Amino acid sequence: MTGETRTAAGPTVLVVDDEPQMTIIIEFALQTQGFTVLTAHDGATALNLLRTRAVDLVVLDVMMPAMDGLTLCGRIRARSDVPVMLLTALSQHDDVIAGLEHGADDYVTKPFHPREVALRAQALVRRHRRGGGAALSVGRLVIDPVAQSARLGPHRLDLPFTEFKLLTHLASRRGVPQSWQDLLREVWGTSDLLGGRDVVKSTVYRLRSRLAGVPGGAAYIRTLRGVGYLMPDLPADDEDTEDVPTGAPDGPPAG
Repeated sequence: MTGETRTAAGPTVLVVDDEPQMTIIIEFALQTQGFTVLTAHDGATALNLLRTRAVDLVVLDVMMPAMDGLTLCGRIRARSDVPVMLLTALSQHDDVIAGLEHGADDYVTKPFHPREVALRAQALVRRHRRGGGAALSVGRLVIDPVAQSARLGPHRLDLPFTEFKLLTHLASRRGVPQSWQDLLREVWGTSDLLGGRDVVKSTVYRLRSRLAGVPGGAAYIRTLRGVGYLMPDLPADDEDTEDVPTGAPDGPPAG
């Protein structure tokens, strides 16, 4: 079943939760903040709505039968950069980390105040709408935030959404070290996450591995021990040269 509450010219949000009472509470809170609200109680219905409707935000419960919220989040992110907010119980920190690693933009833990969900939803939509802009160039790296594409010289970089956001943020702050707290706040949209340092570290590791597969790519992200990460402000005429270590090595978090 699906429902829709219309408001005048407001952003559209899709709320996905298998509990009808919870859906009603969230729907009302979002409606009072000017959202047009679509609802779905299962993943298949949600995906169908996303294929047929323009949506500015998805609010998604993690624990659902058939297709859980993490699976649905991954399928949404594979086809769209629409912001995704997770709803999760306090005990589900591992699910939160998995969701953020696969492209979720924010999370709210249960129990929560409905107004908190609405205000966070407004902030996500505003941030997403501000995200588009002119292309970024660092050395031979060119990033188009609008087209969600990146190239290093003649090589196209096929990046998952969160890694693309991370690369874009580092490029926009080129020459300025970024702590893991900075990256967690700016890329994942949160400053309070158990295991947040490992989330950042593992994502940086994957991104660096992809860049290292392209000639000259290893020079674009440096690890500064005790400080964080840095994209150097490389000159525009930077040429592909022999890859040499640039900063301390950075591996995935120990498990």
